[in-house]
Amino acid sequence: MTHRHIAAAALAVAACHAVAARAAESPADAAARKAFAELVPQTKIDVIEQAPLPGFRQVIVGGQMVYVSDDGKYLMQGTLYDTKGKRDLTAARLAVDTKRKVDAVPADKRIVFAPSGKPKYKVTVFTDIDCGYCRKLHSQVAEYNQRGIELDYLFFPRSGLNTPSFDKAVSVWCAKDRKSAFTAAKSGANPAPLKCDNPVAEQYTLGTQVGVNATPAIYAPDGTHIGGYLPPDEMLARLQSLAAPSLAGN
Repeated sequence: MTHRHIAAAALAVAACHAVAARAAESPADAAARKAFAELVPQTKIDVIEQAPLPGFRQVIVGGQMVYVSDDGKYLMQGTLYDTKGKRDLTAARLAVDTKRKVDAVPADKRIVFAPSGKPKYKVTVFTDIDCGYCRKLHSQVAEYNQRGIELDYLFFPRSGLNTPSFDKAVSVWCAKDRKSAFTAAKSGANPAPLKCDNPVAEQYTLGTQVGVNATPAIYAPDGTHIGGYLPPDEMLARLQSLAAPSLAGN
């Protein structure tokens, strides 16, 4: 069997799986999908499922949540808040999806700055080499580490693929000592132009999938987007507050 036949067979299997998945959809899921197809034909839907709000499906698209009525007639975008439980249900559900995607990035595709001992918290930071607040955050990396916070960096060149910032990220990744090259670039030095196999485009795509639209974009261990730049003490307090409910539930 030739490579062409193998590729064709793989595509046929994938198509069969897609058809089977569509066939298993509920009428409400199908109505939500149809509504999106009519509004934005090129939209790639990540998740369609029942929403906590009766009569609606919740749909995750590009790291954003929208709500579609079960008949596909109405669409809403905003925050769904549980007044009794005092909980942002939209953010909580998005965090689950974000955690799944971010946790799939292996350690050898991250640039990690960790405390000398076991970290208390680990945050994932989508960063741009030339972003001012990204540079400010990294200038304090030792202070975050002193507070027990590990910073795991992923690249998100805001200007997009194959731009000067993208090329700088690639050069940093390809350097013999990535961490030193990263720190130097964050201090304003232009890295020596280098090319190699790298995850920069992959990480940029991941950022768009989880809704990154500015840098730094910082995510807590549970997938919660805790915002942009935060001073070390504020970041620690934010991470502690996020961990408190789970600790209380144990």
